[in-house]
Amino acid sequence: MKIAFVFPGQGAQYVGMAQDYISEDKAARKTLLDFDTAHGTELYKVMLEGPEEQLKQTHLTQPAILFHSICALRKFQERYAVKPAFVAGHSLGEFSALVASGILNVEDAMHIVHKRGEYMIKAVGDIPFAMAAVIGLDADAITAICQQVSEQDMVQAVNYNTPVQTVISGTKEGVRKASELAKAQGAKRAIPLIVGGPFHTPLIEKASSWLIDEMGRFSFNQGQIPVVSNLDARPSLDGTEARDKLGKQIISPVRWVESVRFMIASGVTHFIEFGPQRVLSGMIKNIDKERRIYSIDHIVDLAELEAVLN
Repeated sequence: MKIAFVFPGQGAQYVGMAQDYISEDKAARKTLLDFDTAHGTELYKVMLEGPEEQLKQTHLTQPAILFHSICALRKFQERYAVKPAFVAGHSLGEFSALVASGILNVEDAMHIVHKRGEYMIKAVGDIPFAMAAVIGLDADAITAICQQVSEQDMVQAVNYNTPVQTVISGTKEGVRKASELAKAQGAKRAIPLIVGGPFHTPLIEKASSWLIDEMGRFSFNQGQIPVVSNLDARPSLDGTEARDKLGKQIISPVRWVESVRFMIASGVTHFIEFGPQRVLSGMIKNIDKERRIYSIDHIVDLAELEAVLN
């Protein structure tokens, strides 16, 4: 058995998230309350009570998901003495993976992703933008469509989620044209996404510069577990390298399919997802149906692993 830990990105949040961890763990609750005090936010209240529209605000969504993911990981570590071969996260989830590796501590990571969320929205300016999930067409075809459309209107493939699900991002007109072409070439659907910006594209390049400056204030340590990067789908333990990659990741595609296939090619047989919902579990099943996948959203989910790990 060779295990990888994986962590979800934006979109996995829900009202009531992490409630069981906060109720059981005073240290976790303090981390959340200290975050609110430091940042003038009401993340604790919004996570537990909503409203959902407020929780969807990027600067709150990102620390909320990271916090939930690390709570689930820490509770797992209390029960099971398991060191994974790799850790990886989807977009925002890469910060959770860095905490799991020991490259960042949870408090610094929550601050950084909070600022990351602010920067991603601020960098948009007045650009009319859109994102859409294209389903039922292979990634190479979608990439070629985006390149064709971008001769006039900027759009690119940004999240390679599964072999038949790729998210595109760019100008509003570019995404519209690319969606129409994709459907004309056989895509089953092109689903518009409700987002705050054209994420993972050069259209938010200012966010990259701001994030690099902000991350320079914090220590990125040598990791204890290799982190498979979204940027190049390759592992690293080097904290400085991780920081450099995160600066580029915010305006570059998320190579999730490649990352999962790399881990599988390296011998990973089991994946454990930590965080709200089961988004990555579904993606991984669509990448390789032979792997065993477990999701830890709530504390009760830990029991599912008893027969596997003990």
